[in-house]
Amino acid sequence: MSASYGEQLLELARADERVIVMTAENRAPIRALPPQLGARFVDTGITEQTMVGMAAGLALRGRIPVVHALATFLTMRAFEFIRTDVGLPALPVKIVGTVPGILSEANGPTHQALEDVALLRGVPNVCVFCPADADDLVAALPAIVADPSPWYIRHCERPAPAGVRHEPFSIGRAEVFAQSEGDDVALIVLGALFRETWEAAALLRAQGISVRVINVRCADPFDARAIVAAASECTLLVTVEDHFATGGLYSLVCETLVRNGVAAPLASVSCGDEWFTPALLEDAIMASGFSPSAIAARVCTALAARSTATAL
Repeated sequence: MSASYGEQLLELARADERVIVMTAENRAPIRALPPQLGARFVDTGITEQTMVGMAAGLALRGRIPVVHALATFLTMRAFEFIRTDVGLPALPVKIVGTVPGILSEANGPTHQALEDVALLRGVPNVCVFCPADADDLVAALPAIVADPSPWYIRHCERPAPAGVRHEPFSIGRAEVFAQSEGDDVALIVLGALFRETWEAAALLRAQGISVRVINVRCADPFDARAIVAAASECTLLVTVEDHFATGGLYSLVCETLVRNGVAAPLASVSCGDEWFTPALLEDAIMASGFSPSAIAARVCTALAARSTATAL
């Protein structure tokens, strides 16, 4: 993709006068838009609750507000407003949480949104999108803005791994890379750790382990079919996410397997129940056990344990 998130959002706003761009003093991904949009760019200051309430009012008047703030404050400080003003009436407000999860890098626990997916997928009517990278985000934005449902977007503009071309975005559909029947491992990833998961898959294949990578994309609506297929065709499922284990991708996969009556070995690579050590992004990834080599090692350990259990 040649367009950035801000450029794509501007194009959508120019094409549809109903689109209103809003921010609670977080302009980083949209800093070029104010002079382009004029009165259709609204900065409420550090007032996430007010911003979401205003967005709900604008949506009731036929507008499509796209609101921005730091993910940790937007999803927690304004949670009641999202739930009651946006989710309950199912208004078409698009909620964009910036620097979510590991992307908050050098910030401490107060700024680490590691429960945002759990919170927002728990609100009826709210859809949740966690892009793998900048290309994935830009590809999905037109469909999400056009959709009448409220959405939470975990903003991510990390570069896509070399050689990756994402499939066209379809709401509620995961994309599956290198799928084949009888794969050893399915690496199931939600969000910004797609690059590390992709590279971990390459390390595993170099050891003769067959791997499919599932980029979940939407936590809600969730692609249960892709997970059930992987559970029936692969020896091991591994979820990868920069989120607490509770309520995020690991929980989603567990719920899906139980709901569909499917049993499968499942391992989790996540933040567990701890906030991560603040550092520059690559150092935070290393310290949290999210590097490609760490993910690959976790998979090998889980496969070895599976083999031992089977032999016994």
